[in-house]
Amino acid sequence: MSKPSTESDLRSSPLWEELQGWLRGQVQGLLQQVLEQEVVEVLGRLKSQRLGPEGGPYRNGHGRPRRLTTTVGTVELCRPRIRGARTRLESRVLPWFVRRLPVVDQLIPELYLHGLSEGDFDLALRGLLGEQAPVSAKSVARLKERWQGEFQAWRNRPLHELQVVYLWVDGVYVKAGLEKDKAAVLVAIAVLADGRKVVLAVQPGMRESTASWSELLRNLKERKLASPCLVIGDGHLGIWAALREVYPEADEQRCWNHRIVNVLDKVPTRHQGAAKTLLSQTMYAPSLDACDQAKARFQRWCAEHELAAAADLLDRDWERLVAYYRYPAEHWKHLRTTNPIESAFATLRLRTDAAKRYKKVANATAAIWKLLLIAEKSFRRVDGAARLIEVWTRHHVNPEREAA
Repeated sequence: MSKPSTESDLRSSPLWEELQGWLRGQVQGLLQQVLEQEVVEVLGRLKSQRLGPEGGPYRNGHGRPRRLTTTVGTVELCRPRIRGARTRLESRVLPWFVRRLPVVDQLIPELYLHGLSEGDFDLALRGLLGEQAPVSAKSVARLKERWQGEFQAWRNRPLHELQVVYLWVDGVYVKAGLEKDKAAVLVAIAVLADGRKVVLAVQPGMRESTASWSELLRNLKERKLASPCLVIGDGHLGIWAALREVYPEADEQRCWNHRIVNVLDKVPTRHQGAAKTLLSQTMYAPSLDACDQAKARFQRWCAEHELAAAADLLDRDWERLVAYYRYPAEHWKHLRTTNPIESAFATLRLRTDAAKRYKKVANATAAIWKLLLIAEKSFRRVDGAARLIEVWTRHHVNPEREAA
């Protein structure tokens, strides 16, 4: 049983109102102790011990106070100085020129993702991290410039080790540069054979043209990415033409949601409820045969109501609409639509809409990439992840693959 707190213990404990300052002081004291201990390790002796007869490097006081922003606020640290050392002491705790812990830098794009503008960072983070926190609008702008270099390195990373089973592709449009029309940023999100869902490619393009999608896919292939098993996209013809050029062995799945919207556009408003029910039954049919039968029911209903255009549109591109039936049933819910990439775009559009207009397309692309990497942390795994390696192996080892 623990001892009851004495009156002196209670007086020495921080009050709730003082807790933030107390924590900051504790962190400051601990970091300063670590800096001093680093010098002990370098010199091989305590501060009170004399130099040996052979001499060597020695202490020479402390440098000017340095501010370091942590998640509990901004603290001041004094780096110990050493004279007579052959090499410059590089602290593992407080490297040269570092003013913020990495976790604070990671916080900035997270806040940017959730709509905080550059001009608001100074006020918001000073309230959170202390009045001396070095996070201004200029700091945010510099970080965004740094994203450019990080993005280019990410775009050139080798991909030969990745086994892409499924690939969703789509484009997001943003206002950037002096152009009147919005710029397209093409995005590919992949499911890997090990179960991870990752952002695979982000690239600016001229709308969603064949040339733009071909450039993106060729870049992936040049970096040794093997063909995806199945690519899921919307109705833009550019991606399918590009896929035939670069990865002709990949299966193609067209998004059902986009197709249903297109078909309903051909149906009068008074009939759209019934049409949507029949189309949903087709989309969620438990087998390919049942799907064909549901399509036939919808087309008979169209004939009864003289809606030939809607019936014909459902027939168009039918093979791409039912490609997912060749894959494990556990995966169908993920393969019928481009919802996985659309959900990532939902938060992305909040940020790009708030930005109004980017000065350059390159800036918009780097910002979108950074925001997608943040969103990637919350990507949920596909159902039946254990069967992904089976799909990958069947696609790449047995070209004459059969229905799952």
